[in-house]
Parts: sequence; C-alpha cells; structure tokens
Amino acid sequence: MAELPELRVLRYFVAVAEELHFGRAAARLHISQPSLSVQIRKLEHVLGARLLERTSRSVELTPAGLVLLAEARRLLVSAERLTSATREAANGHLGSLIVGFQSNAAAELTPKILAAFQTRYPHVQVEMRSHDFSDPYVGLGNGSVDVAFVRPPVLMQSWLSVETLFVEPRVLVTSSESPLAEYEKLTVEDVADEPFVGRRAPEYWRDFWLASECRGPHPVRLGAEVSSVDECFEAILSRRGVAFTQASTQRFYGRPGLSFVPVEDLPPSPLAIAWRNDMDARPVHDFVETARLLAGLDIVPSASRAGVDQLLRDARASTGSHAS
Repeated sequence: MAELPELRVLRYFVAVAEELHFGRAAARLHISQPSLSVQIRKLEHVLGARLLERTSRSVELTPAGLVLLAEARRLLVSAERLTSATREAANGHLGSLIVGFQSNAAAELTPKILAAFQTRYPHVQVEMRSHDFSDPYVGLGNGSVDVAFVRPPVLMQSWLSVETLFVEPRVLVTSSESPLAEYEKLTVEDVADEPFVGRRAPEYWRDFWLASECRGPHPVRLGAEVSSVDECFEAILSRRGVAFTQASTQRFYGRPGLSFVPVEDLPPSPLAIAWRNDMDARPVHDFVETARLLAGLDIVPSASRAGVDQLLRDARASTGSHAS
C-alpha cells in the first residue's frame, strides 16, 4: 500500500496553497520557512507529483496541486468532525452544528429557527459563528461552518446549495443630520452622487450593496470602506458616506444619529440558507428543513416570499449553475 501523507503535512500544504507564499504560510503555521519547504518537498515525493511551481517571485499551484487542495480541505474538515463528534458523544451529545452568519443573520427568524431546532433535536450542540463582509460564503468555502445564513448574490459552486427563505426591501442609511434624512422615501438617482460606504468584499458582492447596476451613468463615489456593520455605521455617523442595507438592519442596529429611508426603485435583498452538498451530515439537513418550515410562517416584518422563485432563476441564469 502506498504511503499516505500525514494530516499535519496536508495542513502545511493547504496553508501554502492558500497564501501562495512560503514566508506567509510559515508565519501562519508558526514554523520556520526552511522546515515548511522541506515538508512540502517530502509531500511531493510521497505523492509522486509536483504540487507547486516555484520561482524567485511567485508560487503557483500545478493541476495536481489544485486537485490535492480540494481533497485535502475535505479530508481535514472530516478529520476535525471525527474528533469533535467523538468528544461530543463522550459528553452526551449526538452531533454538532456550526452555523455561520453575518450582521443580523435571518433577522427575527433566527432565534425562532434555533429554538425550534433545539426542541426537535436537543442532543445536537449548535454554535453560531459570526463573519465579516469579506466572505459572502460565511465560512462555507473553507468548511469552517456546516450551514450558513447568507445574503445573495453568491457565485454558485458545485459544492454549494442555496435556498432563499425570504426577501426584504433595501433602505438607505444616512446621518440624521443629512438633508436626506428628511425624505419619506428616495430613489437611487436621488442619492447617486452621494459618497457611499463600500464593503471590503468580493467585487460582485460589494457592487450589489452599492447598487451599481441601478445607477445608470452615475459612477460610485466611495467615501469609506468597511469590514463590518459597526464600522459602516461609524463611517455614516462621521458623515463619510451613506449606505444601502436590508430593512431589518434598522430593528437590530438602529442607534441615535442614524436615519433609515426607504428606496422605492431598489431591488430587494434575499436572505438564504446555504450548505455544502458534499458533506452529507444529518444535522445540516435537519437544520435546513427547520429553517424552511419557519420561513413559511412569514415571521419577518416587511419581508415576503414574493419574488423568491424569480431571484433563484436570475441567480441560475447569471452563474450557469444550480441553486437548490
């Protein structure tokens, strides 16, 4: 039987593959760069394949390296689950679930989904894990979460399943001292020349929240870039810009000095449940089913199921991939 690589060495390889830089990967792993280089060379010898193309200026993955990266990530996630599941079984738990989210997750639906799930499956341990704007997949991409509340658009992947739970309006957030705060409602054109607070995120996701597709000839003026909701609001309060956000943000993050104004011609924001379809875990399916059932009760104010089917069709058409 061929020698199998150690999990430790696979972790080393994943770090190099993600950083594409031996120095940064070594710092991330808290080992020396020469030691890391030796381990990667040994891994290439064990597998009989060149995994990385190295020059004095760059590191690139070979086709074999790309395959190993995908498989190593799956294996490492499975190994972590094995350890976690064994420990939890010893402590009386029958499974675990890590739920990723951003800002207010699924708004008022979040605690209801969690409570219903824990009632139905009391022996599954649930952990909520927050993510900033930089990752629209909310931890699903690297396998650090099992299931997530996401705000499409997201680029569809072969491993990703997405189901929209509800859609809600987007509104403008501005300083209460701004003349815009006096309006009962606005249009995108009314604010097209205002400086905006942009999200530090992949371009397609940042552009959705800047309403780039609705601006016509008006280019975006960036007044600030931020990584979280709190940073966004601080930028708005300091009059560095305005921002679009989902309507439920006002109920969860409203604070003195901020005004939320409806925008009548802005497409709504969908909230979806997403999961990895290459990890066949029973608690994930149970959580998705619970979320689906609760979303059918129309619990979130100002949200609706209207337009969900069209949103999914649009997502499929734009990506050429399947969304569940």
